[in-house]
Amino acid sequence: MRRRRIAFALAACMCMVLTVSVIALWETFRPGDAQAEGRATTVHPIGGKTTRSHQSPTPEVTQRMASSATRLRQIDRFTGGITPKSVDASGHGLVLANNMIYSHSITVYDSTSHKLVKRLPDSLDLSKFGFTKHKGVAQGGPVEAAWTKDAKYAYVSNYVMSGPGFKGFAKDECSPKSGFDNGFVYRFNARTMAWDQAIEVGAVPKFVAITPDQKKVVISNWCDFTISIIDRATAKQTKVIKLAAQPRGIVIMPDNKTAYVAAMYGNKVFRVNMETGEHHVIMDVNRPRHLVLSPDSKTLYLAASGTNRVYKIDTATDKVVAEVVSGPEPRSMTMSQDGTALYVVNYFGKSASKITTADMKVVQQVPTDASPIGITYDDVTHQVWVACYGGSMLVFDDSKKAPASGAPTGSEPAPQVDSTATATAK
Repeated sequence: MRRRRIAFALAACMCMVLTVSVIALWETFRPGDAQAEGRATTVHPIGGKTTRSHQSPTPEVTQRMASSATRLRQIDRFTGGITPKSVDASGHGLVLANNMIYSHSITVYDSTSHKLVKRLPDSLDLSKFGFTKHKGVAQGGPVEAAWTKDAKYAYVSNYVMSGPGFKGFAKDECSPKSGFDNGFVYRFNARTMAWDQAIEVGAVPKFVAITPDQKKVVISNWCDFTISIIDRATAKQTKVIKLAAQPRGIVIMPDNKTAYVAAMYGNKVFRVNMETGEHHVIMDVNRPRHLVLSPDSKTLYLAASGTNRVYKIDTATDKVVAEVVSGPEPRSMTMSQDGTALYVVNYFGKSASKITTADMKVVQQVPTDASPIGITYDDVTHQVWVACYGGSMLVFDDSKKAPASGAPTGSEPAPQVDSTATATAK
């Protein structure tokens, strides 16, 4: 009898152990629970389809520390028939690059794998979009892009149109008297991986910005000294505001009506009321090119190619509160998701600088290929993409903590330079 009780107890214990093991195994492998697996789940809209991948946690995906405490580390470089002038991450798994205008194409990449998803030519029959005087295939020449907040679309500016009904010629040294054709903005559809809108704007459109409420697209028109305001609902230009020579960088405040615009050859930065058209100069500076707004919109950052500096401006007063030398000919900038770090490409310096925004110090400068001109920060992976005009794309991880003081970082602080070299390829 005693032996039977012991055997029964042992059997019961074994059943309990087996049950617990099965439950544990189910908790480990049950579908749809990436956190229980200890894996990150990412969704990427590629080619009109949604693909789901489960990965082991990586610093690129799981970073939680402030970007001011991390340091850049190059993890990829690729070429392959590209001449990227600008690059923009969607924040939802895609990165779009505009190739040099005479390459007549954009390339779209998966932000995690860095693999090419789509190469799309800028060829379009504008008559199919209502522009009847342009029957037949025209080409654009992509320059810059801006993604919508939901990453369903990206608006791309085209420098100069060629084909039926166009003169097919423009140049950077220009004015409203040049008589260049109006340009077009195309809308890229991330689901179909195709152009689905064409919108006529001013002469030689460059920078693209979208209002925070997502209702309007704002374009800087390089050769007629204006900005165009597009209504997204109708896909038409509704307002034109004239500023000064060669407007380029644009940011828009949370009120959806106040914009800051850098007039690069006018050597001025404007604050513009987009509803009334009223505007005034907040700063005179040599060749202001690019603007970035902090996540809380309290601070405006300006890259001025003519001074080699990045300026920090208080949007409450429109006054400069700090500045730093970035490197020779700073061009484009991007900001980390948390706003603690700013990244700047130095066109003549073959480098990119990382600046901590709290104290405006260059904490790192990494080498790049020749002519770095575009840069973007991807929120999904905490990676920085650098477009080099000569034909390459570099990718840097920025999720790892900075080495302890005195340890090598693989780069040096930015040199204090004051280049006066003539700028090209704006």
